[in-house]
Amino acid sequence: MNNREDEKLHAFLKQVMSPLERELDRDLWPHMLRRLEQRASAVPWFDWVLGALLVVALSMSPHTIPVLFYHL
Repeated sequence: MNNREDEKLHAFLKQVMSPLERELDRDLWPHMLRRLEQRASAVPWFDWVLGALLVVALSMSPHTIPVLFYHL
């Protein structure tokens, strides 16, 4: 009985997950390299705001620095 269920499952998976019939017509790696080179490396403004808030908070209460390091 278990073997029959395995065969049913195998047939079902074969039907659902049929292999792709067409291949890619081009190589995607050069396109990926171009996109990585075009990516902007600018830091968003809210990251600068969060960093400034962290510096202000730590300068006002320096005893929280070990707590911050503990949670990192």
